[in-house]
Amino acid sequence: MQYSRTAARALGVAAGSVIWAVVVCAAPEPAMDLGLPVNVAAAMQSIDAERIRAHVRFLSDDLLEGRGTGARGGDIAAKYIAAQFALDGLKPAGDDGGYLQRVDFTGVQTLPATTSSLQPEHGKAVDLRLGDDYVIGNQTQTASVDIDAPIVFVGYGIEAPEYRWNDFKGVDVKGKVVLVIVNEPPSKDPKFFNAEAMTYYGRWTYKFEEAARKGAVGALIIHRTDLASYGWGVVRSSWTGEEVYLSNDSDPKLKAASWIQLDVARQLFSASGLKLDDMMASAGTRAFKARELPMRFRAHVVSEVRKFVSYNVLGLLPGTDTGNPTQAVIYSAHYDHLGIDPTMSGDNIYNGAVDNGTGVGVVLELAHAFASSAPRPPHPVLFASVTAEEKGLLGSNYLGKHLPFPAARIALGLNFDAIPPIGVPESVNVTGAERTSFYPHVEHTAKIFGFDIQPDAEPGAGHYYRSDHFSLARAGVPAFSINTGVKFAGHPPEWGKAQRDEYTAKHYHNPSDEYASTMDFSSNAALAKFGFALGWQALLATGTVNWLPGDEFEAVRLHDAAQ
Repeated sequence: MQYSRTAARALGVAAGSVIWAVVVCAAPEPAMDLGLPVNVAAAMQSIDAERIRAHVRFLSDDLLEGRGTGARGGDIAAKYIAAQFALDGLKPAGDDGGYLQRVDFTGVQTLPATTSSLQPEHGKAVDLRLGDDYVIGNQTQTASVDIDAPIVFVGYGIEAPEYRWNDFKGVDVKGKVVLVIVNEPPSKDPKFFNAEAMTYYGRWTYKFEEAARKGAVGALIIHRTDLASYGWGVVRSSWTGEEVYLSNDSDPKLKAASWIQLDVARQLFSASGLKLDDMMASAGTRAFKARELPMRFRAHVVSEVRKFVSYNVLGLLPGTDTGNPTQAVIYSAHYDHLGIDPTMSGDNIYNGAVDNGTGVGVVLELAHAFASSAPRPPHPVLFASVTAEEKGLLGSNYLGKHLPFPAARIALGLNFDAIPPIGVPESVNVTGAERTSFYPHVEHTAKIFGFDIQPDAEPGAGHYYRSDHFSLARAGVPAFSINTGVKFAGHPPEWGKAQRDEYTAKHYHNPSDEYASTMDFSSNAALAKFGFALGWQALLATGTVNWLPGDEFEAVRLHDAAQ
């Protein structure tokens, strides 16, 4: 691999009597000219792939039983991470002077006794088969609930003033069940729902949230494989297990959060004297008008409800600034995984070595490097290992609402999730960074490291909204994940893609995601150094980072900054 030896501008602005120096990394590291304080650059160089390996090996051991949320193994992982933060000398940033931030959860398992049907204005009810025709969850966290309400078709179920789009205009859905299409209106215009790249408006989570905010008692999302980017089997497997919610979340909730098969929707429209294809086409235009259908949704939802507790782990490296922090940095990674499947024969422990032992290993190594650096950063650095990512980003959701300092005073959030330990990377994925004012610095730093920036290969799949950085973004923090691309030293890009595809097909969310001594953690160390350099750049910048004008998260950040 050829690395650029061109001298680069300093990554920040020197303050006070800090002495700046050009540091050249020793082989086999890339020859990088980074304008960092000498001791800071030395700390970055101290990042060690073998220390990351040791963390991953322990976190993915059978002893931790798959690190299930609220389970014994998950609690062991949280205490291990807290112990590492303490050894590094980080200050506790959790509850009651400790490293652990308590998060209360409610688990809701839909039971087979649940029944649902479509009742036309005239004629016999159409009974729906749970799992085959539909899936359903009761977000109100009660043992049983009954719904008998009219169905209102609201297109994509989106209200987006910045795109002059409101599917709810002229219709009252309070006490009703909304029928919505997955994803968002088709577009090739970057200024209209970001062209082919999905915005949050296209995510199923938004559909349920917006329906509840509008006062609906239920929502039926029409599944279509090409729009969802995954088949019905994924929906069914995701919703047949226990759904988990934040217990103390005061946001509005649905009695019936449901998906229905495309053929069920076709039948529903047909019974209403309408054609599904015509209605879906109409929903993709500004001329669309929501309409109540001559159909009711009836359901008796029976659930098993349990309360439990899990923890985020927070360690803080204070800055040298006095008073309130002005541009802190957060590094994050989720430590939870899928636990044990008691119904599975043979190996039934979901060890989660790659997902996300690797991300936690990187954050722990970053904490070690920052803590060993002198001088200390001018602003605080928060290291967060969060729980319940696999349950829907719930741990980071809670963290975003209970940060140790205001979100408006946080310059940048960098997240690490499932980094393949397969060798030296020559490309990185930083999807979402381009939405921030920080992106030119990301490009500049990637060039120094010899990394190509790989664009999102599936922009319509909405990957940005599927990892913990998204929870920070919703709080207004400019945040994104760092991962490898498909180019690795000594291999063509096709090799990297094949490695990724094999992991996804054979090991992702499977018990076979286990630690192996053949894993090469140089990729993890390289991304840790890259993240270290980016973090210091944000800490040393003369102004804080912002979302680009018009971004969907800009309004939250501007509102918080004005407080």
